[in-house]
Amino acid sequence: MQNLSLFYFTDPGHGWVGVKIQLLKTLGIADKISHYSYMRGASAYLEEDCDLGLLYATCDALGINIDLKPKHTNNRSPIRSYATYRVQAPIVWRT
Repeated sequence: MQNLSLFYFTDPGHGWVGVKIQLLKTLGIADKISHYSYMRGASAYLEEDCDLGLLYATCDALGINIDLKPKHTNNRSPIRSYATYRVQAPIVWRT
């Protein structure tokens, strides 16, 4: 089984798992992530209540074990100020 090590960011009210957007594309779930998650640069921060479950289910089906490394702050997480997650839909060429 392959391992995937990711950071699990939490503040007093919520949590997110940081993952590269390219990995979400590779896994085929980039367009399935909700607007409750955030993004900054090449990274997405998956909301713990629904989008993280999708990542777990997808990785489990592929034999990938997720190892979360906790990073907690007692303050408001800066992740809450990042852009709402949006991924550009793939271009479909019609002939």
